[in-house]
Amino acid sequence: MTTRPALSRMVLTLAALGGTPALAQTGGILPLVSVGEKWPQPQETYLIRVAPPDAGKPLGLEVYSPTFNLADYVDGRRGAGYFGDELYKKNEPFETTFTLSGPGGLIAERRFSTNREHTWESLFAGGLPAGTYTLKVTSRGDGKNAFALRTAAPFTLETSDFSVNARDTEQTPLLAARLNVPAEWVGKTLSVQNYDVDGPQEAETWVVQPGGQRVNLTTSGDGQTAADRFTLTPDQVGEWQVFIRVLPTTKQYSNAIRYSFRLNDQPVTARVGGFTPPEGLKMANQLLVDVVDPQGRPVPGASYTLVGDSVVRPALPAGYLPVSAAIVAGSGNIVSPGEIRYQPGYTKLRFVARPPEGQLMVDAVAVYGDQRLPLPGIPFEVAGRTLTTPATVALPPGDYPVTPSTVPGSTFTPPVPGHVSDAGTGKVTLEYRVQTELTLVTAPDIVNACDVTQLTATARTEFPHRLPARLKLNLPAGWSSDYPLEQPGEFSSGAPLRLKVPVRVCRSDTAEAVLAPLDLRTTGQARVRNPGGANVTRTVQGGARATLSKNVEPSAQGYTVTLTFTVDSTLENVRLLDPLPSGGSASAVRGPLNVQGPSLAGVNPRADGDTIILTRVIPGTYTLTYTLLTDQPVDRVVTTPDLDW
Repeated sequence: MTTRPALSRMVLTLAALGGTPALAQTGGILPLVSVGEKWPQPQETYLIRVAPPDAGKPLGLEVYSPTFNLADYVDGRRGAGYFGDELYKKNEPFETTFTLSGPGGLIAERRFSTNREHTWESLFAGGLPAGTYTLKVTSRGDGKNAFALRTAAPFTLETSDFSVNARDTEQTPLLAARLNVPAEWVGKTLSVQNYDVDGPQEAETWVVQPGGQRVNLTTSGDGQTAADRFTLTPDQVGEWQVFIRVLPTTKQYSNAIRYSFRLNDQPVTARVGGFTPPEGLKMANQLLVDVVDPQGRPVPGASYTLVGDSVVRPALPAGYLPVSAAIVAGSGNIVSPGEIRYQPGYTKLRFVARPPEGQLMVDAVAVYGDQRLPLPGIPFEVAGRTLTTPATVALPPGDYPVTPSTVPGSTFTPPVPGHVSDAGTGKVTLEYRVQTELTLVTAPDIVNACDVTQLTATARTEFPHRLPARLKLNLPAGWSSDYPLEQPGEFSSGAPLRLKVPVRVCRSDTAEAVLAPLDLRTTGQARVRNPGGANVTRTVQGGARATLSKNVEPSAQGYTVTLTFTVDSTLENVRLLDPLPSGGSASAVRGPLNVQGPSLAGVNPRADGDTIILTRVIPGTYTLTYTLLTDQPVDRVVTTPDLDW
């Protein structure tokens, strides 16, 4: 139990705050209070704002005397070292709960009951992500519990409605709150309210405005609220300090008083809290928790939650997974990688967590016919990084678009984003469809019958990577070569693949070049000069005279045969002998006859084997044409005609 002299020394030490830089903190010894029953405010609520630049900095939230001290004031008796705790019904339970929560839910909750000493406790020492956090203090039982709160810089405790504890043992001013009035409040009405001072004989309360001007506040009566309204002016912009002092005329050992701040009847917050522990007092329960990654680096945005007096769990950023837990100092037991039960005291714990991470494998192939050829060294972008194929990238789970670079001589379709799952490997294959060109050149392309020409097949591409290929020539009937008609090899940008073959051409036709494995085809044509012709003239008794000439030319389909017949007399049943070529794999075929000549003639041509019969002709010239189909070479196509009648 604290003795009276010790109390005096403690009061003197804390009272010195009024004239030292420590006045930056509000309050003195146990300036705050939580009332269990018969109080219009069921719980005390304080806000802690963590700005983005301060995320992760140690909060250092500490409380002095969170328990109800039975040596203070019980059943109407005030003991030595009294600090303001009051229990109005003897031997009834009383407890106070401190609950810290934030955007993600509960962070720490400590429940304190009764004892016979004032202790200094750490509520939450770790860092927090950016956001606004709420500390709620609730008491259960018929009485009130005085305490003090503080945070580490740069954090502060803010509230719009709170209760202070004023005691007759300290008749010095208690700095209860600091309210900042910004310029944008000028012209608005600020209301400072106090509740249940119990009249002017108990205490006085006032504000100190910017510039040091003191303005007394109205003192509220028992169970009543007093409000002072200020229409704000430019010279009132800055910090307002709210004080209360117990008067010598008080009839109470301690007095719980509530303050409220309103701007145009809307709640606004002021800064409260702060204390200096008595000299020589050790912190009764200090918990230090590190949350690090497997390399020992602090996990950004990580924190921890404290449940009751013994359970600690890491609060991890979305997707992070606990790996291990360790008790660095203190005692307890490890329940799991995500939970430790510890014994109160000086305790240091460490949780190791890993970020959710998988892999994305990216490779590239050349789609070349029915082949898929690996393409190393192709640049691509993913998740803001530029890499080359093949590559495996460690990434958090999610979907990641992959942007391929262009490759000359190819086209690509943008791939579907790669999917990465935790501990899994996704894959994206960049498909480049190769563009190639195949040409076939015949030089010369007009030759005499069965002369030699040269065929040159060339495969080209702008694709920079070497492509395996095979060139092949297909020759038509009547074309022949003593050289290989296939050429295997590779080609790429600036390095075409060629196949040159001398070919003997005995008829006009078309050769084909094929590029495997693409099955790309093209043709080249060679034309044989006219195979030639034959003439016959016949004169018979009676003076009739006729001539017949024959001309053969290559055509797209076989040969075109032209018979020109000239006669100077009218003749019946003229027979034109036009033998078809013999030999070969199939018999030669004469197509339909077309005749042009004098319109009064009754030619009516008909073929009978090798003979063409003209029914009746009159003097003039007749031209007969037909298509000759044969696989004989050009030097055997022309046969000698004859005529008779």
